[in-house]
Amino acid sequence: MRFAVALIIGFAAVLCLAAPAVAQEPVKSFDLLDTRLKPGDTIWVTDAQGLEIKGKVQSLSPGSLRLDSTGGSLELGTDRVASISTRPKDGLRNGVLWGALAGFVGGALSCGANPQCAGDEAGAGMAAGLGIVGAGVGAIVGAVVDGAMKPPKITVYRAPSGAPAQTRVSVAPMVGPRAKGLALSFTF
Repeated sequence: MRFAVALIIGFAAVLCLAAPAVAQEPVKSFDLLDTRLKPGDTIWVTDAQGLEIKGKVQSLSPGSLRLDSTGGSLELGTDRVASISTRPKDGLRNGVLWGALAGFVGGALSCGANPQCAGDEAGAGMAAGLGIVGAGVGAIVGAVVDGAMKPPKITVYRAPSGAPAQTRVSVAPMVGPRAKGLALSFTF
């Protein structure tokens, strides 16, 4: 039982003490885009009017970006681009590993609730067997969950402050039992 408690505390410490990921600041010059992007990367470009275009990078130059989008090949100059975002590639490996670890711990700990898992060698073998089965099931569940989740987009380029600002106005109806009206929001 002490082993199970130590294992739970160790697992909780690993989860709680994980270092947060430090995001890089977006570059403010097309000259530096090649440090963040390469041909073939899927990106989302927000133009100066706030419209978003999804495409694959064909080529990068200090003054323009060529995209392969659904409408064909498109070249955008620095004056037309407000921001560029991308999604980091995330393989299934981390989901499989975390799922296997959680399944192993859960399987091994489930032996503590079973009276047949006494402190002898047979009990230890049963705990290991349950841990291995749990690791296999956990790995499958971890792969499925990780495959279903998309990492958030990260901004890799943001136009310098002298560029045209992206302004949006949203209007939404508000209807309640006692009041009716409009919600107005400005983003700039």
